[in-house]
Amino acid sequence: MAAVLRADRVWVETFTGLRMTQFSGLLKVVRERGGNGTLRGRPWSLPLAERVLMVAVNYRTNLTMRQLGPLFGVSSSTACPVIQRLGPLLALEPLSRSPDAPDRMWIVDGTLIPVRDRGVGASSRNYRFSANVQVIVDTDTRLVVAAARPVPGNTADARAWRDSGLAGHCHGVTLLGDGAYINTGLVVPHRKHPGRALLKGEEEDNAAHRKVRARVEHLFSREKNYKILRDCRQRGDGLHHAVQAVARMHNLALTA
Repeated sequence: MAAVLRADRVWVETFTGLRMTQFSGLLKVVRERGGNGTLRGRPWSLPLAERVLMVAVNYRTNLTMRQLGPLFGVSSSTACPVIQRLGPLLALEPLSRSPDAPDRMWIVDGTLIPVRDRGVGASSRNYRFSANVQVIVDTDTRLVVAAARPVPGNTADARAWRDSGLAGHCHGVTLLGDGAYINTGLVVPHRKHPGRALLKGEEEDNAAHRKVRARVEHLFSREKNYKILRDCRQRGDGLHHAVQAVARMHNLALTA
């Protein structure tokens, strides 16, 4: 079965959610970032393309190492170092300010990702141990611009955004957020005040705001097709690397 998986385009698309051209772009990024290493010492039992495929399959299916290893014809003790070595190389590039920044509009929102690592997560409003990850999305292209490092899931979105450090990369860009981002400099909906209903213009503004901001919710639902974001069993920086890699694969799927 492993030989079929590695050779057949249908298996690649089924297990990763990427077309072959998109997967080739992912492979190119990893190779340019030194995924093959120095080629000294003991060689890997799998070529680079199959190792990248293993990482993509892991993020898409969230299989355990005992399940993933036999699928590729290797032991579970070989699969784990592959994930740890190549996972960070799939990360999204750092933010870069585009020349048309004043004309851009980005959306900021946080999503809760269930985790097993008690050092990363906290008991959250979804009744699970989760981490809060702040994500920036471009409203026009629907691409992920950046994703912050995870913080405990009981952290308020406004505080998580302030502590993320992403605001320093967004100068000149209009940023939209929901009502949780009040007093953060983001464009948020109008709030109702006691004893006073919203004015007609304010209601229209809120309706337009909701329509645009819904795009980030659609993005979260698509990204969580990668089951690693439904229940992350990895420890330490594993969740951060998974979020960054899933963001890259999501962008590849939209742009190819």
